This record gives sequence, structure tokens and C-alpha cells, in this order.
Amino acid sequence: MTAVRLIGLPTDVNSSFVRGAAAAPARIRAQLFSPHSNLASEGGGEIGRDIALTDAGDLALTEGRGDAAIITAAVAAALAASAAPLLLGGDHSVTFPIVTAIAAHHGPVTILHFDAHSDLYDDFEGNPASHASPFARIMEAGMARRLVQVGIRTLNDHCRAQAARFGVEIVPMRDFTPDAVPRLDGPVYVSVDLDGLDPAFAPGVAHHEPGGLSTRQLLDVLARVDAPVVGADIVEYNPGRDINDMTAVVAAKLVKELAALLAR
Repeated sequence: MTAVRLIGLPTDVNSSFVRGAAAAPARIRAQLFSPHSNLASEGGGEIGRDIALTDAGDLALTEGRGDAAIITAAVAAALAASAAPLLLGGDHSVTFPIVTAIAAHHGPVTILHFDAHSDLYDDFEGNPASHASPFARIMEAGMARRLVQVGIRTLNDHCRAQAARFGVEIVPMRDFTPDAVPRLDGPVYVSVDLDGLDPAFAPGVAHHEPGGLSTRQLLDVLARVDAPVVGADIVEYNPGRDINDMTAVVAAKLVKELAALLAR
């Protein structure tokens, strides 16, 4: 099985509205390794037994211009060591430097993106590196041959035009069922913005958007992925907005399920 390398990205410099996601990696790890649960995924694979997961800790990010290169280099190093990278953000802007390394290694990928927002803004509030813009940058650079977005429920005219421009496949949230998500061809990269979940399941995010996915629906979509998964991220957890660590527990659950997919 493929080894998995867990890497924390403590940065939220490109956030809008509310910052705080930089504190997420440590809080997610605390729940992942908490005695309140165990390290088994739903498919039976267990971290430390069937899944060789190494925690590489957090990158020494400075919230300066050099951070993107640091992230890309860390992901490239994991791939060079034949380890599948699993990244803990941080805000969603980190996905661009991550996919830069993924695409350099594997070629253009299919991206499965869970989010309330499409994150396709050409330039959000004067910042082209905003957490609202990573998928515009990825598609412009030709790093993804296919972008499938699940959970979107805030599509404005600009982002609708951007989706049409890049040929993005958006699965409507209204009347959603997991089998509405199309079959994916590999290699697949999975990006999970936790606000793709309904706030009832993940209150610890900066941008609450009602009407989202349940945790079960998200897990069921992941369970249907049968193509090779070569990398993944979990982003936008904001501990300052959480209730009783509910969202951190969900994120830790997703670490186990994504690690199982990466290790296949």
C-alpha cells in the first residue's frame, strides 16, 4: 500500500471575513489521536496497521510570499519519497501550491472539490491569491483536466461565468444524492473545504452557509471514488468558531477516510 504523509499548513493570510484557520492543524491532530475514538476507517483500514501514515508536522510558514514555494516543495518531497500527501490547512489558498506539485509529478489531475463556494474568483478583493480564487489559478495553469465541485450553493454571476469558462462540472446541492456525482478518472486530487458541510455538522468555519452536505453524504461520495487518489487536503477549519470541537472531530474522521483512499 502507498505510504501517506500528513503535513500541516498553518496559514490563513489569504482569508477574507474572518481569520483563524492557521490554528487548525494542531486541533485536528488532537482529535485524530484522541482516545475518544480509534484510527480505523469505515472500510476497515487502520492507521498504524494497514495505513502507513507519517505525521511530518507543520511547515514553518511565515505568511510571506515565500510560503507558496515552501508548500510546493514539501508536497514534491513527499511525492519523490513515494508518499501520498494529505494536507491540513489553513485556508483554501493553499490548494494552488499543493496542486502545483501534484500536477508537476502526475500531470493534470481530476479534482473532486467539496465546498459551499466555487472559489473561482478571478481576483477577490484585490488578491488573486485569495482563498476565494485557488481554482481559477489552477484551471488557468492547466493543472486540472477536470474539476468536479460538490456542495456549491453560493454561485454568483461572476463565478458562474468562470465555471463556464473553465468547463467546471458543478453538482447541484438542491436534490443532491451521492450518486449524482459523476464517476471520476484518475489521478484524482480531493480538496475538502469544511464549509461544504452544512453548519449543523461543521460549525467551525468562517463562512456559515446553510443547506449543505451532511457528513454522511460527503463520506458516501468518497466511498464511491474508485480511481487512484494521489493527494488530498482538508481546509478552512476555524477553531475559534467551533462548538465542543465538533468540526475538529469531523476533520479527523476525514483524515482517516482520505488516508484510506490514498493508501489503496
